[in-house]
Amino acid sequence: MIRSLEVGTVKQYKRIITKEDVKKFAEVSDDYNPAHFDEAYTKTTIFKKPIVHGMLVGSLFSKVFGTEYPGEGTIYVSQSLTFLKPVYPEETLRVQVTLTDKNVEKNRAYFLTEIFNENNELALKGEAMVMPKKVPHE
Repeated sequence: MIRSLEVGTVKQYKRIITKEDVKKFAEVSDDYNPAHFDEAYTKTTIFKKPIVHGMLVGSLFSKVFGTEYPGEGTIYVSQSLTFLKPVYPEETLRVQVTLTDKNVEKNRAYFLTEIFNENNELALKGEAMVMPKKVPHE
């Protein structure tokens, strides 16, 4: 599979994280920080309203890697994340990954990972390394 990956390939999709998604993430992560739920509290912060958990936003790359590109059987090895802008519930996000390099011998693919908000501002960026599913005779 790794031999068929082309450096420069871009994959993207759009996603809205709902308030219900934020609630479910809090239930799984046990993170009930008032920055995600408390309207009165967030009015006193730089965000002015509740924000989505950063790790929930960062998890959106998993859909691409595990189901689309490289696809099923891919193992997520590492991910760096830099949070640049807050993400708010009900906002349309564009999730984008760009293949920047690959190492055929070690079966590793390297990606620039980015999430843009509905104003097309970069809200999150990072780098990922994955191991695509091995194909016999590759």
